[in-house]
Amino acid sequence: MWSFETNPDFLIELDWITEFVRKKVEPLDDILPSQWNIHDENFKKLVRPLQAEVKARGLWACHLGPHLGGKGYGQLKLALMNERFGRSRFGPIVFGVQAPDTGNSEILAHYGTEEQKEEFLKPLLNNDIISCFAMTEPQGGADPLLIRTEAVLDGDEWVITGDKWFASNATFAAFYIVMAKTEMGDEVNPYKSMSMFIVPADTPGIHIVKDYTYYGQKEAEHAHMRWQDVRVPKENLLGDRGDAFVVAQVRLGGGRLHHAMRALAEAQKCLDLTCERVVSRSTKGERLADKQMVQEKIADAWIQIKQFRLLVLETAWLADQGNDWKALKQNVAAVKVLMPKVLHDISAMALHLHGSLGLSTEMPFTYHLMNSFMIGLADGPTEVHKVTVAKHVLKGFEACEEMFPKYLLEAKERHAHEIYKDALNTA
Repeated sequence: MWSFETNPDFLIELDWITEFVRKKVEPLDDILPSQWNIHDENFKKLVRPLQAEVKARGLWACHLGPHLGGKGYGQLKLALMNERFGRSRFGPIVFGVQAPDTGNSEILAHYGTEEQKEEFLKPLLNNDIISCFAMTEPQGGADPLLIRTEAVLDGDEWVITGDKWFASNATFAAFYIVMAKTEMGDEVNPYKSMSMFIVPADTPGIHIVKDYTYYGQKEAEHAHMRWQDVRVPKENLLGDRGDAFVVAQVRLGGGRLHHAMRALAEAQKCLDLTCERVVSRSTKGERLADKQMVQEKIADAWIQIKQFRLLVLETAWLADQGNDWKALKQNVAAVKVLMPKVLHDISAMALHLHGSLGLSTEMPFTYHLMNSFMIGLADGPTEVHKVTVAKHVLKGFEACEEMFPKYLLEAKERHAHEIYKDALNTA
């Protein structure tokens, strides 16, 4: 069954989220630095009370299953929620669903020891601390098979050495989940050569080489890290040795849908602001809104948003029907492909229709435009996901062994005559 209706009780919560975000959360974007800088005094003064309101409403960390104290909301409900609070940089952290903490909490819930859950998972879920997922490296980019960081077992300790690149929130994190090579040799299956570890941020040997930012960000939050003989206990291995790829998959599927709905919220915000602009400004004797070329841009943007929204919600709905993320790989990849394009196209349109003001930092469009490029690279570049979609599309087709295809008109006519020859002969 497929329905476009939202449960009336849940719709009340969505309406509350919409008003709460617009009135109280969105203004935070204009006065606070990084949304992950929980150590900032103004974060404590302004964000903590809002988080308390969310908790009192029963809407905190709704991605969590009941075993972790959450409501166990399905992907469809989570997608609809993310569409609301994705309008603000601070929306996710006010509602306790910020990346990469959500994905890292999934890993710890699945693979952490009871002691690790008490030390790291519990405060992470409460946003008393934040975390970092350190996988990519300067020489490898999106290809995890090019990881050079090594973890060598020395007695009862793992010794980790290497560089990590664009490690999100590393400066603010209380701990890292790091991917490193543990199995050496040409005969080793490369997909079984990596392992995952949990590493406290105060462990000796971890250095921030440089923190990067991109245009429009309030504070640098993407670190180049250097790990020099970093020692952690043997039990800090998450999952089995050589199973990093298996562990990593725990954190990806649902998170991509949530990111997509947040990108959709950004795009909708850009469209809303542009609609206000074009009905307010006039040139050459008429409003911008009455120019047919402007109308075409507004129409295209609205259509893009609606098409993308339906793809994401369908994928979320399929997940709720019991399909695992492997079965939905094609859908999730398609979502990942469209996400940066929709945000790029609509933020660029918004920038253009605001004229020179749109280029300035007085407007949010350069930030949204740069963010479209960022989400087109995070979790693998768009090209990788297009390959995934294409492979799944082509999987169900067989090659034609004949010189000409079976759908040649002449061949189709012969086939049709063969099917209906008795009726045609009778006639």
